[in-house]
Amino acid sequence: MSEHQGDKATSVRFVTVTDDQAGQRIDNFLRVQLKGVPKSMIYRILRKGEVRANKKRIKPEYKIVAGDLIRIPPVRVAERAPAPAVSEGLQNHLEEAILYEDNDLMVINKPSGLAVHGGSGVSLGLIEALRQMRPQAKFLELVHRLDRDTSGCIMVAKKRSALKFLHQALQGSRITKIYHALVTGHWNASSRRVEAPLRKNELKSGERVVKVQADGKAALTEFRVLNRYGRRATLVEARPITGRTHQIRVHVQFEGHPIIGDDKYGIDDVNQQMKALGLKRLFLHAAELRFPLPGGGRQIIKAPLDAGLTAGLEQLGVTLGLSDGKQGE
Repeated sequence: MSEHQGDKATSVRFVTVTDDQAGQRIDNFLRVQLKGVPKSMIYRILRKGEVRANKKRIKPEYKIVAGDLIRIPPVRVAERAPAPAVSEGLQNHLEEAILYEDNDLMVINKPSGLAVHGGSGVSLGLIEALRQMRPQAKFLELVHRLDRDTSGCIMVAKKRSALKFLHQALQGSRITKIYHALVTGHWNASSRRVEAPLRKNELKSGERVVKVQADGKAALTEFRVLNRYGRRATLVEARPITGRTHQIRVHVQFEGHPIIGDDKYGIDDVNQQMKALGLKRLFLHAAELRFPLPGGGRQIIKAPLDAGLTAGLEQLGVTLGLSDGKQGE
């Protein structure tokens, strides 16, 4: 999902429909986009033609399609406190985390623990921080998303034309995302394809979890072993071919090897043991992006692991007597 920069109450927003959002009715989609806005108001702006898909008027029963560019008019919502100022420490960290930048886009090595955008109890996310840091920028939008606890490469468009180009590239499978994950146990095969449909479920507590279910959306991830740490853990490369919510995390869980440090899909006892070695957070890192440039050509951008994950891996190797860097059996 991408939003036009500015106050929701006073400016038009343009949102590009993602794979996960596709298939739902526009009125239901708007209820999520315009939280706090009465249904009557949503149907009123639809009737008046103020909501458009690809510049065309649509009816409330219209089912959105991946890649649709949805125009959302200014709607007065409940007043929200302004985002807190970006600390000097975070500003410096994010400036140093910029891996690539040109006139169209930037790629940032997002730190773990920073949400990509505010909302749901998060007052300041990556995109809000960047807009504060670049007040002269007329347009800054997320091209895709990463979970809050996932670190690594994330693209931010600096022009609407670049955003549209990169979304089309995502839809056309012309962007390759490569992740590194440390999973529990001994992953046997050196390479593996996991094809298992995923469905979002809501628990009684209101928490959302994703599960492998026959009636879910098709999902495919390709895995390759990078290193083995005895029978305790395996470092794998993951390439999600589809882009479902929590796809990698649920697919490795489905294979019996959940990610170390995963509070939602992992194993509590293993997580606690690994914390003692310094691996204190979700070990999922967006290590590499390969993508076409709006102006022509392609880029390959790699993001190094942060110091905490690197030190944790070294300590794990020392504990297992693998400090020479050789793979465990």
